[in-house]
Amino acid sequence: MARNITSRQQDYSQWYLDVIKVAELADYAPVRGCMVIRPTGYSVWEEIQQVFDRAFKETGHVNAYFPVLIPNSFLEKEAKHVEGFSPECAVVTHAGGEELEEPLVVRPTSETVIGHMYSKWIQSWRDLPLLINQWANVMRWEKRPRLFLRTSEFLWQEGHTAHATKEEAIGETERMLEVYRRIMTDYLALPVVPGVKSEGERFPGAEETYTTETMMSDMKALQAGTSHFLGQNFSKAFNIQFQNKEEAMEYAWTTSWGVSTRLIGAVIMTHSDDDGLILPPRIAPTKVALLPISKDETMATGPLLSKARELAGKIESIIGARTIAVDDQFHMRPGDRFFYHLQKGVPLRLELGEKEFEKGTVRAVRRDTGEKIDLPWDGIETKVHELLENIQEDLLNKARSFRETNTHEVSDFDGLKNALEEKGGFIKAYFAGTEEDEKAIKEATGATVRCFPLEDKDARGKCFFTGKDGARMAIFAKSY
Repeated sequence: MARNITSRQQDYSQWYLDVIKVAELADYAPVRGCMVIRPTGYSVWEEIQQVFDRAFKETGHVNAYFPVLIPNSFLEKEAKHVEGFSPECAVVTHAGGEELEEPLVVRPTSETVIGHMYSKWIQSWRDLPLLINQWANVMRWEKRPRLFLRTSEFLWQEGHTAHATKEEAIGETERMLEVYRRIMTDYLALPVVPGVKSEGERFPGAEETYTTETMMSDMKALQAGTSHFLGQNFSKAFNIQFQNKEEAMEYAWTTSWGVSTRLIGAVIMTHSDDDGLILPPRIAPTKVALLPISKDETMATGPLLSKARELAGKIESIIGARTIAVDDQFHMRPGDRFFYHLQKGVPLRLELGEKEFEKGTVRAVRRDTGEKIDLPWDGIETKVHELLENIQEDLLNKARSFRETNTHEVSDFDGLKNALEEKGGFIKAYFAGTEEDEKAIKEATGATVRCFPLEDKDARGKCFFTGKDGARMAIFAKSY
């Protein structure tokens, strides 16, 4: 039986939670701020994870694993880093029935422990570049939790690299940003805006933070992933030195970059509707649901089910093994079976009833538009693949069009305030303010500098807030 979902217009936050509930993606854990990722949600994460992991390995990175507990003294070695993360840290003070000599921090991120290990592993220029990624969980104590978007514990990947030169490290930071942009665009159908973070939004301890910003269907911004040029800050804090080709000692240049299960929240809020979850086909664990349907149980469980399994085999030969579900839930009414797959975001539903069986067709129903198309059995695998690609492309184009329609440019502070109150979305303006100016703007409007877009990196104008000339183009928005 279909379960009700609050409409987005009525209560967007409740709509989001309802979509997660009916799709069985996640649930609340006994510990406040934590979540349990259910099998359906985890299978989506696995699809996302596999795409990124393949891209990392194609660019020369290897996976490793570092411990979840970090000595508190490690965080204190990098002043900006500890200042940025101290409020979010969970600290272990007792273990084995005894008080620990030194408190241990449950990792909020691993720059410090990895920096310590890199100082042992890197001795010569021959050891560089060192390109390591890890898939792990992290803990950042969250006071205002929201499933997938902000939880105290979440899953992610964090890449950490060390290089011989500043230019190599900056190149790595930009290269991984482009990997993120490409995968988010091509697989998650998220039309992200790559850019550089402002001083006030920069990762603690980084010299520069690059970001991918995307707009949700309520016009708020979401930071989808970041890539950080750390300079030599962590190398000096953890003594990551190497002997260069001239036999002189130098500090390495390092980077870090990461995406998390927050991406599932981004997909939900970008593509889903009031009926439930919509998944882009390329990251949908089940891409097609094939339903044999008949009031005649003998017909349904006999010829129809047999033909459905035969067609499923043909389709899987094109779209991949274990990506099509043959629905044999004959105890359920057809309408409930339809809604079951609809709410779980399955991109394409194929219905095989007695009429279709006689005509040698199936009825295809798109999850994104509800469009119905009759497909002949002959060549069905090619037609299904084409439909899935069309759905993927249409979801991206729809999200991109929505973002462009809800992006506005202003030239003064009143214009920013009015645009945020009356229109929302992304507000573009030239900005050359300080971190204090950013705080003042946030207090007055609730919006932050999401990024200085790379596509506008050469654009210059008068700052809307300070009046200074030569300001860069920035995007302001309210965000998650």
